[in-house]
Amino acid sequence: MTREAAAAGRFYPDSATLLNAEVDHLLAGEGPGEKAIAAVCPHAGYMYSGRVAGSVYSSIKIPKKIVLLGPNHTGVGPQFSIMTEGQWEVPNGRLPVDAPLARRVLDEVPFFTGDEAAHIFEHSLEVQLPFVVRLRPDAAIVPVVMMQALLDYLRKAGEGLARALEADREDVLIIASSDMSHYVPEEMARKMDALAIEHILKLDPEGLLQTVSEKRISMCGAAAVAVMLYAAKLLGASEARLTQYATSGQASGDYSQVVGYAGIIIK
Repeated sequence: MTREAAAAGRFYPDSATLLNAEVDHLLAGEGPGEKAIAAVCPHAGYMYSGRVAGSVYSSIKIPKKIVLLGPNHTGVGPQFSIMTEGQWEVPNGRLPVDAPLARRVLDEVPFFTGDEAAHIFEHSLEVQLPFVVRLRPDAAIVPVVMMQALLDYLRKAGEGLARALEADREDVLIIASSDMSHYVPEEMARKMDALAIEHILKLDPEGLLQTVSEKRISMCGAAAVAVMLYAAKLLGASEARLTQYATSGQASGDYSQVVGYAGIIIK
């Protein structure tokens, strides 16, 4: 199966030439790439969150294998949907699904479901791919989208993911796709997002989920970030740093209702 681009022309340019130029622009000005175990990247339109995503991708080395974890915005499919074969197409290239690795993940996390329908129109993973194609066109991916779930399921998902990746830990990256606060005033977004980011930087999935719940932070990919944190710690992660934070207000000029974006590298 070829999963065709669903967000092209809306979240990013639908022309390969224009898309490559846009990605190159967003990647410019960063330092040499460093090895990372995982990262948090936003998934809004590039005019809003592209610079934050670029700050992550241009700061890390992109390995051959990438596990993509993101929220299921559409509500289609099961609670945890993993695509186990095929390829994903974006205007500037194609990336195959790493079928053997996807099957290992499925074996280690039995409540994950092999499913394609949840991925067809979901943008949270797709918007990451033009960056990956530009930096590592020979990469292979394992796409997973999820709905909100109980803490125990997220912990078990992270533990199973870590077991599945153990043999490839030197050549695999986990990308958790998430935006932060949604449609709140700028001052509130920055305040609430800082609380969530603090827990991510501490590699604290329980604290993140508790804070998001108690403070009612509308962070769409909190579950995906929690799964990533559980897995990353078991794979040896010991530190994290914020590459950039921004809000949509900085692009739109409307600070009354903004969306927040954070880029974080975990090593």
